[in-house]
Amino acid sequence: MRISVIGTGYVGLVTGTCLAETGNEVVCVDIDADKVKRMQAGEVPIYEPHLDVLFERNINAGRLTFTTSLQEGLEHGEIVFLALPTPEDEDGSADLKYVLGVAEDIGKLLTEYRVIVDKSTVPVGTSEKVREAIAQNAQCDFDVVSNPEFLREGFAVDDFLKPERIVVGASSERAIKLMEKLYKPFVRSGNPVIIMDEKSAELTKYAANAFLATKITFMNEIANFCEEVGANVDKVRIGIGTDSRIGKRFLFPGIGYGGSCFPKDVKALHKSGKDSGYAFQILDAVMRVNQRQKTALMPKIHSHFGKDLKGKHFGLWGLAFKPETDDIREAPSLYMIEALLEAGATVTAFDPEAMDNVRRKLGDAIRFADSMYGAVEGVDAVVICTEWGVFRNPNFNKMKTLMKAPVIFDGRNLYDVQEMQEEGFHYASIGRGHGD
Repeated sequence: MRISVIGTGYVGLVTGTCLAETGNEVVCVDIDADKVKRMQAGEVPIYEPHLDVLFERNINAGRLTFTTSLQEGLEHGEIVFLALPTPEDEDGSADLKYVLGVAEDIGKLLTEYRVIVDKSTVPVGTSEKVREAIAQNAQCDFDVVSNPEFLREGFAVDDFLKPERIVVGASSERAIKLMEKLYKPFVRSGNPVIIMDEKSAELTKYAANAFLATKITFMNEIANFCEEVGANVDKVRIGIGTDSRIGKRFLFPGIGYGGSCFPKDVKALHKSGKDSGYAFQILDAVMRVNQRQKTALMPKIHSHFGKDLKGKHFGLWGLAFKPETDDIREAPSLYMIEALLEAGATVTAFDPEAMDNVRRKLGDAIRFADSMYGAVEGVDAVVICTEWGVFRNPNFNKMKTLMKAPVIFDGRNLYDVQEMQEEGFHYASIGRGHGD
């Protein structure tokens, strides 16, 4: 099939590359001429495991091409995906200016039937707005479909190629048949393509992310309460995770969720409810608790060192909001760095992928190390903010020789409390007491 993808951000690039991988001819459109030129030369502009291999293979095969011309994209694709940013507005709502702006341009250029697919995460009712924006100038038939993405950063390629489900919101049989044909190679194992109305599809994405954010936040509340009463959140997590109604995933406590999806989508759903006269009280609590949780290690740090951290130097492991990505949007590490600097401390950080992004954001406010051990040399304590695999089994003896004192504040509960005691560390984690 002939496919066009408008926008080559995280979602657009993964979508275009993976659709090309199943034999489709894909044209990706972006207004950034320099970015398009670099992609044409084979440069992948984002870090995502396994994407580079598929990207290179499909460019070489001629199935994946790039252009700055929206008209070229519309002439090529029988299905046109809109994978455009929907940034958070000042009031928490999703800003649709890019989506609706391109929709209006599409209407002016459309000369034959196309299926226009909202791939971006958008509020309920957006498909109607896109349809209206195109219809202002369109001289031919078209359909608008909602097809939300459920890609996890770090696992996006696998998630696209082997989806648990595909949600298609459409009211046109013609559009539904085309979407089912497109996605047939991805659901050969029997996972469903779920057809529903456009509004339900739009809400499904928000509801899924808001529920997962709520699950994470609930476990963080349980972890905080464990510290008050002397319980161990690891035991509680196992105890409830074996209940099939609850499940084992998203039960690991820590210093809050971040990234491009959960914070933005929870706020957008909350704002959509407010606009419709409905108060999402549970989302009020989720946002409030998560904001507080991002600096949950600070009371533990102050308890050990005192309120004034002047003269104290911290090594920080992990800057990305989660492992296997370079994404630092709403990353807890940024909030921890801010809190440490405000208390008078200095920070040296290491992350396998995200240091360049943080350097662009913070400049010389902190130092950056070339290795995980370089980040702990001469520090008063180590702070762990991201659960990268490389941090899970470090050489503790080497750390003790490099650090001023064996002190770790672990925001991701990577290590066993008793083992850290035996290693001779002061070890503070989330919901498991102190390992002094």
